[in-house]
Amino acid sequence: MPVVVGVMLRRIKDKIYADVRHLDLKLNDKIILETEHGIEVGVICEKEKNIQKSKDPIGKVLRKITEDDKRRLVENEKRNLKAQGIVMQKADDHELDMKLTCVQYTFDRSKIFVYYTSETRIDFRELIKDLGHILKTRIQMVQIGVRDESKMLGGIGTCGQVLCCQRFLKDFDSVTIDMAKEQDLSLNAAKLSGLCGRLMCCISYENDTYRSVKKDFPEIGTIILTPEGKARLAAIDCIREMVTVDFGDKAFKIFTIQQIKDCSH
Repeated sequence: MPVVVGVMLRRIKDKIYADVRHLDLKLNDKIILETEHGIEVGVICEKEKNIQKSKDPIGKVLRKITEDDKRRLVENEKRNLKAQGIVMQKADDHELDMKLTCVQYTFDRSKIFVYYTSETRIDFRELIKDLGHILKTRIQMVQIGVRDESKMLGGIGTCGQVLCCQRFLKDFDSVTIDMAKEQDLSLNAAKLSGLCGRLMCCISYENDTYRSVKKDFPEIGTIILTPEGKARLAAIDCIREMVTVDFGDKAFKIFTIQQIKDCSH
């Protein structure tokens, strides 16, 4: 039964398990490991644990990253940029309907991953032949979604913070326009969309709370009993747990939900 750690690989942050062997490893340690793709660099993202079986291949940690390894990574990054220019040029030559996100060599440069987005299925056979001849290495084309693209490239959200997907999100949950309605957000696509062009992931963060709190509120538009008599419910504020009511002719007043509950008893 091997002792393994979780490791994040490459810019797309794929997670695999790797046998720790005799090494003493901590979270966020950078390591060199052997995977099915060759020798790669990774970051420890999950503490040691025992596993019996895994449906996915298990890597093998070779060592903690050294100063020599860091220098090689700097050289690899230069090669990544050079290869990216070549891939872009060849994709244009073959008139392929794709948007290149980035390219990345494995640590030992035995393989290069080409990450791209596309709305259609693409025949890469001729492109891979050309690239293999020029780059002299194995090539793997990896189609990703627009959210994955933002996760890899990073950026600053409308909140002024580094994108959640780049910082801590491991999986993308479904985000719907109904969630925005539940939170009484302005249904403006430009304001609700992130850098990826999809609905912002953070819309889902508080949705369960809003849904739970709203169970204590009457429906907007209904006639309710307030400390000052009957009125029509005009708006609700889930955060402050308050309601705005209309006594007629736009005579609005604000009450707490507790005051409304007390009147109904």
